[in-house]
Formats: sequence, C-alpha cells, structure tokens
Amino acid sequence: MGGGSAVTDVTVKIDGHDVTVPEGTLVIRAAEQVGIEIPRFCDHPLLAPVGACRQCLVDIPDAGNGRGFPKPQASCTIPVAEGMVVETQNSTAVKAQQGIMEFLLVNHPLDCPVCDKGGECPLQNQAMSHGQGETRFEGTKRTFPKPINLSPNVLLDRERCIVCQRCTRFAAEIPGDPGIALIQRGAQQQIGIADDKPFSSYFSGNVIQICPVGALTSDDYRFRARPFDLVSTPGVAEHDACGAAIRIDHRRGKVMRRLAGNDPEVNEEWISDKDRFGFRYVVRERLASPMVREDGELRPASWLEAVAVAAKGLAAAGSVGVLPGGRLTLEDAKAYATFAREALRTPHIDFRSRPLSEEETGFLRSRVASTSLTYADLDAADHVILVGLEPEDEAGTLFLRLRKANQQGLRITALSPYASEGSRKLGAAVVLTAPGADAEGLSQVSDVTEASVILVGERLATSPGAYTAAAELADRTGARLAWVPRRAGDRGAVEAGLLPGEGGLDAEAIVRSGLDALLIAGVDPDDTADPAAFLAALDQAGFVVSLEQRVTAVTERADVVLPVAAASEKAGTFVTWEGRRRPFVKVFDKPAAYSDAEVLGHIATSLVEPASAASGVETNTVASSATGDRVGLDTPPPSGSGGSTDGSAFRLATWRLMLDNGTLQSGDKALAATARPAFVRIPAALHEQLGDVVTITGDRGSWTLPALPGELAEGTIWVPTNSFGRGVWADLASPGSTVSVEGAK
Repeated sequence: MGGGSAVTDVTVKIDGHDVTVPEGTLVIRAAEQVGIEIPRFCDHPLLAPVGACRQCLVDIPDAGNGRGFPKPQASCTIPVAEGMVVETQNSTAVKAQQGIMEFLLVNHPLDCPVCDKGGECPLQNQAMSHGQGETRFEGTKRTFPKPINLSPNVLLDRERCIVCQRCTRFAAEIPGDPGIALIQRGAQQQIGIADDKPFSSYFSGNVIQICPVGALTSDDYRFRARPFDLVSTPGVAEHDACGAAIRIDHRRGKVMRRLAGNDPEVNEEWISDKDRFGFRYVVRERLASPMVREDGELRPASWLEAVAVAAKGLAAAGSVGVLPGGRLTLEDAKAYATFAREALRTPHIDFRSRPLSEEETGFLRSRVASTSLTYADLDAADHVILVGLEPEDEAGTLFLRLRKANQQGLRITALSPYASEGSRKLGAAVVLTAPGADAEGLSQVSDVTEASVILVGERLATSPGAYTAAAELADRTGARLAWVPRRAGDRGAVEAGLLPGEGGLDAEAIVRSGLDALLIAGVDPDDTADPAAFLAALDQAGFVVSLEQRVTAVTERADVVLPVAAASEKAGTFVTWEGRRRPFVKVFDKPAAYSDAEVLGHIATSLVEPASAASGVETNTVASSATGDRVGLDTPPPSGSGGSTDGSAFRLATWRLMLDNGTLQSGDKALAATARPAFVRIPAALHEQLGDVVTITGDRGSWTLPALPGELAEGTIWVPTNSFGRGVWADLASPGSTVSVEGAK
C-alpha cells in the first residue's frame, strides 16, 4: 500500500453553496459536508455505491461541462466534477424523490406499530420528510408468509424489503461471506439463500442493523422491545482483544440487544455476532452470594464472613499461587498484581489460562509491554505477516480491517498448518507450516521491510523458538511487531505485570508445584494445558479462593467463593491488542456487585501478614522443583510420517473457532445454532482412504468426528480446540503431542 499520487480538489455548487472536495467524491458525500440532507436507503459510506433504491435522485443542470443531465441522477453514484451544479431541492429533484418514495410504499406493509424497526426506521423518517402526505394507491398490498429464517439469528420479512441490497453488498464486500443474494426478477425480486444452506457468517448480525426498513430482524430481539422503551449505554466488546465499540440497549435491568458502535479508528461500524448476541452469560448460573466451605460442603455466607475466611486462609498459607485469568479489566489486573506482590508477597502469579512457555514469558515482558501498533498502521503497511494467528476466528475486528486493507492492495502472508477459509477471504499467501515449525516457516517469508507488520498469536507459545524468530525478523528488517491475544484482558494483564515475579512460578508450574493456597479468578480448567492436573491441584491445595461470576469446576472445589461483577456491572478499561485503552462505563448499578479490584481490596484490609512473608519462606525453592515437566512445550513434537492408514503419528494443529463451547456463549441459543460443526481437517489423499468419519487418538483420549479434506502441512491434521466434548486438552491430546488417525469403525 503506502503513498500515492496527490489528490486534486474540485469545487462544485450544491443548492447555491460552493463546496470544495477531493476529486472523485460522490455528490451525496459532498452535500453532507455542507449539511444538505439527501434522502437515501441503499447508500452506506462503508459499502460500494450501487444506486439501487434511487431515493437520492437530484437534478444536475450543469455536469461541469456546460451541459446538464437530461433526467435526475442518483447522487450516491455520481462523482463530482469541477464546475458541477447540483440541485437537491428544486421542483425536479423533489418530484423525483417523492415519486420514488411513493413507489417504495406501494407494497410496503403498515407494520410500523409491530415492526422492530419502528421508532428508528429511515423509511418512516424519510416518508415524513420527503414523501407525500396522502397515498394514491388503492389496491391490495403484496404479502408473503413470514418470517423466513435466513439463519438462526437473522429473520426476513419479505414484504418489507425495498431491495436496497445493503445486506447482500455487506456480506460479499465486508466479511466475504456471500451467502445471501437477490433471487427472482421484476416485482418478485427478493433476498434469498440457497436451498437448505443458511446464511453463514460470523458477522451476519450487521445486516440487521444496516437494513433501513426492518425487513431483516433478529431472532433474539424480535418483538421484545421498542427503541423508545430502551436506555442505551456505550460499551466495549469483552469477547476478544479487538476493543470493538458497542451500544448496549437495556430495559428494567436486562440487556435487550447489543448494536455496533461507530468508531472509525477501531471497528468502524461492524461487530461480530459473538459481540452482538453473546450477552446472556451474565444472567445464567450466576452466583447469588458468597460461599464458604463448612464440613466439606459449601454454604451461603455474608460478605463480611467470606472475606474474613478468605483473608485468614491466605494469611496462614506458606505459599500462594495467583491465577487471575485473561478476562480482567486493566484496573482489576493492576489490583491482582498489587495484591499478590504487596499483600500476599508472592511472586507466583500468571494470567495465562492456556498452554504457555518460558519463551513466551520473556517475549511478553520485552516485546509487548508498553508497545503500540494500531489498525491505522495496518492500513499503511505494505505487507502483513500472520504467525500463529487466525484473525477470522480469534480477532473478528482485526479480520475485517485486514480484509478491507487487502482489497485496497495490502499483501498478506499467513503461516498456518492449513489453508483456511479465513486466509482465503484475506487474500493471504499461505505458507503451510506444521505445528512447532513456525520458526522455520518465518525464514521462508520474503519481502519484509520497514513498512511491514508482523502479527503473532498466543498459539506460538506451543511452537519452540517462534517468538524469538519473529522478534529477530522484526529487528533485522525494521518491521513492526505486535502480539494479538484471544482474550479481552490479556494485553491489560501484561501491562499490569501479571507475570511471574523473580523466582516465581508460571501458571503451569503453579498447578504442578503443590502450593499451600490458590487464588483463582475466571479460569476454566479445560482451557489449561493439563485440565486433569489443574483439577487435581485444586483438590490437593490446602486452601482455594475463587473469584467468579458463575458456578464452575473451580467454585465447586473452592473453600471460599466470592462473586464478582460482569463487564456490564462495573466500569473499567480494556486494553486492546494495539495497546489502545478502551474505557467503558457501568451499565447496571446492581447492589453487592463488586469488581475484582473491590473484592481484593476488602480481603487486603482484613489480611494480616501472610505466613510466607513472616516465616521467610524461599519461594524459588518450589520453582526449582516444579518446572521440570513442561508438557512437551519446550521440545519440538515428533515428526509425523504422513498419510498412512495404520495409525501413524500426525502433528495436531488446533485453534478455537469464534463460536464454540466457550462459557461466555452459554445461553444464547440462536448464536450457538450458527456455530460451525466440529470436524477434523485431514489431507485429501488420507480422506480418500479413510472416508468421511475418522477416529483421532491422542495421549488423553479419542474423538470420532466427521472429516473434511484440506490443504495442510505435511503430516498434520487440524481440529477445533473447544467445539467437541470438553475440548482438545481435556479429552484428546496434550500440547505438542502427536495423534493417530484411522477410519471410524
């Protein structure tokens, strides 16, 4: 990408006002700059112009060459020219606009009182401002059976559709998922999908928001509320590290819907379906009160009692490990860092609830903390290299920005174990790289310059030498380097210092070391490198304190359970992968809904000097005995032999799909129904031999799944991390190990 030729300005006259704009600007945009309103439906500033609805007709008596257009023109498709004269409100333009509005309303139903768009509908507004006061239509309006499920999330009322094509253009242009299209012709033209193939996209909910007439509605929100019933609060999406701006619409203490916010620097006007529909976890299985364990059973307790018991137990422990998870705000992360190091005086703290490595720990400290690289830097780059990162699944907003930049000329290279659909949509050149071989794969990437950007994902922790190789490539070429985690709180945790202190244990070592006490917040054992070892550590620990929103495997084993506020119940700041701080305000002011920082503050007030500090225990003596076994993360996995049918070893590649069995998606039935099914990707030759169903066997169990052929690195298969059973690490294989594949019996 980079620079280009200088842009020439031109001056046009619109309704008597001189307007100077860059050459190529559309007439409708030039009018906006001087506050002149032109009605429109199909026009959207982030979509290519199409001139479908014809509502924005204007009169152009002089096209800049002394001659005018013989009839009104769609201002959303006509670029300005020097000396052009445009009339948007003379008799010709007004007659044309009113005529188009009359045509649009001929068959549009009088659904306004029951339509979900009622009260925020562009058609309603513009029918009043640019339509006629009375109708001349006396026939019977067209009707259709309703609604049609375009997908489990998106419903279509065909009689409301004005065929503006915003939805079809969005699907094809923005996420690259053209699953909906115009079908039939003439008066019967309508939005449709292929038979028995729903509109499948991680970003499908955006078509509901940009539909100007209420033809597309949400299964989740349909008939539940009206705009004038709702209170709107700006927020920041909590499902990934992209920091997408959202709008939370709520009524009587309940979230009714979430919409995309308008933030040109980050998510523009788009959000993922996970950000839009994934909010019911806040009300499902929530912890109602603190609990303490008495006679082997958890019982409800007051806050004063629970805090006192937690403080007493932590103070009495000789060694304490703190595992705060990756869903924290920056304020909460800082509170955990302070609490661990000053109140508990323990260096054993780590936010990573996933497979990790010592190499990653050093990388995060030296190459991530206090750095900044923005979405705008990606737009200006000449080459983006993706390593250990699948943006479509792991960072939705980043995926859309990269795809937009690619369509404008950005070159993208992806190091990946298989050529995924996401890479195809990004137009990426895929360097097939077996799991654990990313360092070698980076040596094959060419044309890396000072204008390039290297984006590395958290999965590189399971690839020995990969972080070091990425850093060396950046240093050698001058390219910018950024780390893109999956969770919203991970970057803030790095900034707050939630990594092991001097002589401290990382998360995996904490689990295996047999510390006296554990303080855990927001960690799902099945996400960790060894779920069985994690649960065993909980059972063996002398004292466990859990700060959690809902009932989990951790709370069931804890000695003290302290409920904490969800993102909508507190104010705070998420730090995005860019290093950008994204503050948000409290949506609901619920009693006894305390943030993690507030709960830790209460414990610290009650905490006497911890036993580890009073007795002078050397914390690093535990570290030396606990870091020997690292689940194979520091050694390359054994080489697979390829595609034989005798159960030969294959490298296992895996990452999480955007929609899977994650706990923050529970309760959203329509959203869950759009998740991609669990399947295994195997080499095409192996697929021909084994068929459509295979059994994969690892060192922790076996899975029988449908198989699809794919373009993979040699000796590699791929499965989604958390779309089947309890997930890969709990039910199938340990990180870095190999698996065997055979035809299902």
